[in-house]
Amino acid sequence: MRNVLRSAGTLACALLVYYTLPLNRPDGTPEIVGAAAFVAGVGGLIWLTLIEVRRFVAQLDQTRARVSGLLSVLYVVVVFFALTYYLLERDDPTQFAGLETRTDALYFSIVTLGTVGYGDVHAAGQGARIAAMVQIVFDLVVIGALFAVASSQIAHRLSVARTVHGRADDAEPPEITRRG
Repeated sequence: MRNVLRSAGTLACALLVYYTLPLNRPDGTPEIVGAAAFVAGVGGLIWLTLIEVRRFVAQLDQTRARVSGLLSVLYVVVVFFALTYYLLERDDPTQFAGLETRTDALYFSIVTLGTVGYGDVHAAGQGARIAAMVQIVFDLVVIGALFAVASSQIAHRLSVARTVHGRADDAEPPEITRRG
């Protein structure tokens, strides 16, 4: 229950920051500043993901905490890219078609995560397309880590079940029965 509350709290905080963060850009700020901030942000996401993966490997017996940590990374990734998309569109309205609000940007970030692509909002400019490509690659890594957590948990539970029931490693797990 504690991990569910932690995950829900992380999501709530990420959304609170996303919707309330003042995003005023000083006049005359060069585009390179935005690009540098994006690169630094992606670097921060990579660092955060590496920390969670290391924690995942170190805590093989605490699956719920590992899943909660990786979900928290996923929330931060979605919000980071949503902010990126919103700022790209705010600074250059030709970057996206159909993206006007923070909710539109969050929607696009989640749709990109799911690789659904409904077509109602899409990247039109080069900057938006680059950001979307970076998100897709990053999402594949994070989702891959989530699948690794889930599959390692299944393997761990099967191993424990085999040991508890005195079965050999090559025996079927106790939950599976043969028909016929």
